[in-house]
Order: sequence, then C-alpha cells, then structure tokens
Amino acid sequence: MDRSSVILERLFQLHPKEIDLSLDRLKPLMAKLGSPETKLGPVFHIAGTNGKGSTTAFLRAMLEAAGLTAHVYTSPHLVRFHERIRLGQKGGGRFVDEDELVETLLAIETLNDGAPITHFEITTAAAFKLFADHPADVTLLEVGLGGRYDATNIIDHPDVAVITPISVDHEKFLGNSLDGIAHEKSGIIKFGRPVVVAPQPGIVLDVIERDAARLKAPTFIGNQDWVAHAERGRLVYQDEDGLLDLPPPRLPGRHQFVNAGTAIAALRRSSLDVPVAAIEAGLQNVEWPARMQRLTSGKLVDQAPAEAELWLDGGHNPGAGAVIAEAVADLEERVSRPLYLIAGMLVTKDPVGFFRPFAGLAQHVFTVPIEGSNAGRDPGELAAAAEAAGLSAEATPSVEAALAAIKKMLPPGIAPRILICGSLYLGGTVLAANGTLPA
Repeated sequence: MDRSSVILERLFQLHPKEIDLSLDRLKPLMAKLGSPETKLGPVFHIAGTNGKGSTTAFLRAMLEAAGLTAHVYTSPHLVRFHERIRLGQKGGGRFVDEDELVETLLAIETLNDGAPITHFEITTAAAFKLFADHPADVTLLEVGLGGRYDATNIIDHPDVAVITPISVDHEKFLGNSLDGIAHEKSGIIKFGRPVVVAPQPGIVLDVIERDAARLKAPTFIGNQDWVAHAERGRLVYQDEDGLLDLPPPRLPGRHQFVNAGTAIAALRRSSLDVPVAAIEAGLQNVEWPARMQRLTSGKLVDQAPAEAELWLDGGHNPGAGAVIAEAVADLEERVSRPLYLIAGMLVTKDPVGFFRPFAGLAQHVFTVPIEGSNAGRDPGELAAAAEAAGLSAEATPSVEAALAAIKKMLPPGIAPRILICGSLYLGGTVLAANGTLPA
C-alpha cells in the first residue's frame, strides 16, 4: 500500500460519514493552508450528472493544444488515487507523484489537528494546495457531488461555470426531484460570472435560468445560444460569434458531440483566447479512460474471443445507459456484431433504468461483482434486474469468467462486440487487470 493511502485511511476516520455535504469544515482548513483556492489562474468549474469528465477532458486537450498548462481535479479515480490530481506543465500534465502527495497530506493532517473532515474535503484541500504550489495557466475543477455544498464550491470567482446534462443520480444525497437536483447543481453559479449550459430538459433549464438571473450571471445555453451537432461526419458548432466546421470528437458516441460543444462554448465565453486550430487538435487528441474506451491489447483482450471488439464504459445511471446504448447502436450500424454486456454496479444505482435502453440490442448480460467495494450489488440480484429490463442475463464470478462464457456461447467464426459497463469502480478493476492503466 502507498504511504499516501495509509495517510488517507487515517484521515478518513475523522468523520463518520463518507459524504456530508457542507462547506463549514473545509473553509477553516483552507484558511489555515493560506487560502490556496484564491491563488489559481482562471478556473472552469464543471457540474452535472453525466458528461462532466468528458467535457473536462475536451477542455484540457484544447487548452494544452493551445500551449497552456492546465491543472485538473476529477473524481473518482479508476486505479490509483493520484489520477484525481493532474498537475499542469508544459507538454501535457502529469498525475501528482507519491512524494508530493504524501508531503501535502501530512501538512493538511497537521493543520486540521483532528477536526472532523470528510474524504472528499481532504482530497479537495490537497488538490488546491498542490495547484497553488505548482502554478499553471488554468484550473479545471470537476464537482464531486451536487454543486451547492460540494467541497469544490469554495471557489467564489470562476472564469466560467459549466453545467453538463442533468438527470437523476445520487438520490440518497440529492433527492429524486429533477428540479431539486438542478438547484443543487446550479449552486456553482456565481454573481456576474458566465454560465455555459449543455442542452437540458425544460424543468432543469427553468431552475438554472432562474438561479442565474438572481445572481446576474449571463447564461449561454445549448440549443439556444449555441448549437453543436454531427453533420456529414464532422462536428458543426455555431454561436453568436460564428460557425466552426470541425473534425469529429475522438471519443465515440453522439453524446460526445454535445460534450465537445459544451467545452467549446465554455472556452468561447472564458477570458482565454484559444485558437480554432487548438480546438481542432483537442478534438482529435482527447483521451478519457473508461468512457466508451476500445481496449485493443492487454491481458483481458487476449482472453476475449478471437477478433472480438472489447469496449469499456463506467457510466452507471439511466441517463448514461441511454447514451451508451445509443453509441453502441451506432457501432452496430457500421459493423454488425452480436453484443454481450459484462456488467457490475453499486447498490446505490438504478440497474433496471440503466439496462432498459439495451433491451433488443444486447444478446445476453453477464453480471459480475465489483472487487474491493462493499457497496457492489450481488451479481444474482443484478442479473434479475437486467431480466426485469427485458434482457437475458446470468451471474458470473468475474470478468474473466464472463469472457470464457461468451466464448462457449458463440457459434464458430462469430466475432462479438463486448461492452464491460455499469461502474467506474469496475472500469478501474478492468484497466488494472488488462494492464492498461490511465496515464
């Protein structure tokens, strides 16, 4: 176990709840750290239910293509905690290294002096301190949960607030009312600062516009003030400043045209001057592991049936299920292959809602446990949920066992398309087992 993991485990014992949304604990600690959150370059603050990570990845790729350095804070990590904190540097950022992280966590532990503090507050404090200690041109902050009381929301003057598509998720903490969830997400809006909004359901948009008007924050809304869509295999983006005819996003799926458009809109409403050439390069160079990621080599790929396509996506709620199924259906239109799902999910998610869009698309679902998580849903229970959504399903003990079962089920000479899905935690396990770690 890394030294940083030992320190984090020790600090995590300081608060009885893993999640307790509030800013009251973090603000005093940040003051003791010298208020590093006030010493950053322009900040893009990104909230939403789906697409936060992809939008952040597009922003980073475009900014780095423009020659700028960009700090990035995201969660959760896939394999190692260090992935959450990417330090901007010339030529592309890097994950925080172990020695830097240990030094920062020990400083936080000393200043916190045993006061109650949550997991995410600790990691956010560490990120801000590291970002301030290693100056960069821009900081990209992804909200952990909600927005209004999320630890990242101690930022009070973002260059741009960004709200990606909102749907129901994390009901235990945010409730199951779409307008209530929208109100929590819109809590990142700050007085007078621009807000870029991805296309949203009407009830969500009403809440965001009302909250933005109260704070005199100018809004730039998808399908109203800006539009991004696929046209003849290209990404066409248009707003009041003109039309851009761009290459398609490297990340697969129609939803990535919207995420890319959201990133472009955010750049065009920021204080930065990012040339079109950098936007084009970012679209073509972007990487975001475990989001419709094609695995082309590695240990698990070698265990799959011959000539199989192996895909990985960590989306885990009904909204994600819909866009992933749509992306797979687009693949099916180009090259028809029998589709098999290997799925693992947490008990906090809605499995029937996630699986329902795959009915009529997937041949069979193999459910697996999520290793290393006490919150993983039992594979038998998950298989029953898949069947309730109209799919044929069975429980298996592991991804490797599911791959072997697909081999046995296939007629000779048939190359399948296999999608491993349902959880970012499962995604991390798969990348580690395959030997293709995030970089």
